[in-house]
Amino acid sequence: MRLSNFDYQLPKELIAQAPLVLRDQSRLLVLERNSGKLFHQKFSDLVKYLSPSDCLILNNTKVVPARIFGKRKTGAKVEILLLEKKNRSTYRCLLKPARVKLDEPIVFNNNSLSAKILVRRDSGHLIRFEGKSNIDLAIKKLGIMPLPPYIRRNATDFDRITYQTVYAEEEGAIAAPTAGLHFTKKLLSQIKEKGTQIGFLTLHVGWGTFRPIKTDEVISHKMEEEKFSLPQKSADLINSTKKKNNKVFAVGTTTTRVLETIADDKGEVTAAKGKTDLFIYPGYRFKVVDCLLTNFHLPKSTLFLLVCAFAGRDLIFKAYQEAIKERYRFYSYGDAMLIL
Repeated sequence: MRLSNFDYQLPKELIAQAPLVLRDQSRLLVLERNSGKLFHQKFSDLVKYLSPSDCLILNNTKVVPARIFGKRKTGAKVEILLLEKKNRSTYRCLLKPARVKLDEPIVFNNNSLSAKILVRRDSGHLIRFEGKSNIDLAIKKLGIMPLPPYIRRNATDFDRITYQTVYAEEEGAIAAPTAGLHFTKKLLSQIKEKGTQIGFLTLHVGWGTFRPIKTDEVISHKMEEEKFSLPQKSADLINSTKKKNNKVFAVGTTTTRVLETIADDKGEVTAAKGKTDLFIYPGYRFKVVDCLLTNFHLPKSTLFLLVCAFAGRDLIFKAYQEAIKERYRFYSYGDAMLIL
């Protein structure tokens, strides 16, 4: 299975650079897998595709302001993306420029905080911070929201609100579970009023989700582990829904990966905490997820391969070409797709 088979061309002007003012007024492309039909809707129309007997599962991870900027002793700017906290003062990170030397001091915020690279690794360098005050607090004050690189602008304080779901609770992600960005509290209330039950899980979206596939053979790619948690209440809701032959709607690829990680062959899930490195690509047999709500994804990405696995490559390419033709907005701040 060649990676080149999952490429497509997207006009750059269709990459959303900012969110809509009203989250639930984004467009929703609905794809019926059985018929192959496509329907153009608003995201707020999602309610009519849910029944009282279904359940909707959301990822309640919360994005942390994980991008910080410092300076080398030459005055040159250094960009650091914090991937994972290892202990009180040490983090795993990505670094720009990569040529910063080991033990070379990086300073922040008028020298109140400094850092040094301890170890270089392809999976993320280890960096240690030192400061006169609370290191966590200093990093939090310096940090900005880690918008993806295809958004060609600097993050603002506004992004601290818009690049976060309205139900975000558990801090730890370096990227938003973007399918959930379209929900408003009002829409969630309408879903509940219809009788559809809502459950939550947590997957802290990390570098593993977005790390580019660099192998020509898809199956040679290895996903990096990401932390997840599924509480008992949500596990019970999912199992009850499946036993009644009703539908489990997964909001996002991250939610899907957690559910498929812990489901047994019969589609039953168990409350659990752990890490997942599940890589879903065409040929995968889904065990628990019946319907998938997702954004439009980058070509040749693990996310794009997951949706191709869920709906079939040909149908997904058909849907994406329709979305391009109809000028849908793509990627993190873009429009959404519901696969039934």
